[in-house]
Amino acid sequence: MPATAVTSALRTHWPEYLIEAAGLGAFMLSALGFTLLLEHPASPLRVALPDAFLRRALIGCAMGATLIALVYNPLGQRSGAHFNPVFTLTFLRLGRVAPADALFYAAAQFAGAAAAVALLALGCAMALGDARVHYAVTTPGADGVAAAFAGEVGIAFAQMLLVLLVSNTKRLNKYTGVFAAVGVAIYITLEAPLSGMSMNPARTLASALGARDFTALWLYFTAPLIGMLLAAELYLRAAGARRVHCAKLHHDNTQPCPFRCGWGAAT
Repeated sequence: MPATAVTSALRTHWPEYLIEAAGLGAFMLSALGFTLLLEHPASPLRVALPDAFLRRALIGCAMGATLIALVYNPLGQRSGAHFNPVFTLTFLRLGRVAPADALFYAAAQFAGAAAAVALLALGCAMALGDARVHYAVTTPGADGVAAAFAGEVGIAFAQMLLVLLVSNTKRLNKYTGVFAAVGVAIYITLEAPLSGMSMNPARTLASALGARDFTALWLYFTAPLIGMLLAAELYLRAAGARRVHCAKLHHDNTQPCPFRCGWGAAT
């Protein structure tokens, strides 16, 4: 990667990098906050809702709503609302993100997630460290590492394929964030017992650093990447005349595009 490309990207797209850091940071604060509200034993909601499936479904809905807010606000519209280094790397593979932008997007996402967890820990480290909260760490469930790996590959594959199908259909593009949010809510509700539901190595690492729990960390760096890259390959082989038009989660807005954009050719 030429040094000139790196410096040019940093000079031109630094606002988008900061947006990605702040966006994933906000997502982490929401994840930890709702986990505290619904899982901490001293929380009235935890006492009122003894059913673990119901609490998980509520967390899923809350995180889906958080994602919608992040995608559709003007800042998310500007950066493309990736908030996930695997998402960015998959669009790098698809040719819609420049290598320098992919590097800085991923670095910002990791930094933003870790900073958010560290910031919240300053005020409530004891509560976050409770065994039922545990910094919302994602670790393999009772079925073991193999099931967790399969679960992460499966949800990452489904999410990436969903985003590609919807975002590259012009009449549906503006609803991509809604589809993605519904996916997140479903995965948290149904898949979390297998792997904790990550799909995002920056999200997992941030929680792991807070809890000092790095159990099977490799899994959350490899399985989501495998799943999303497989979805991208399937889409490319099956789409025919259709192609990947842009790396923005949804392009039907007035914000400038920082990517290798082909939205004008979308049908």
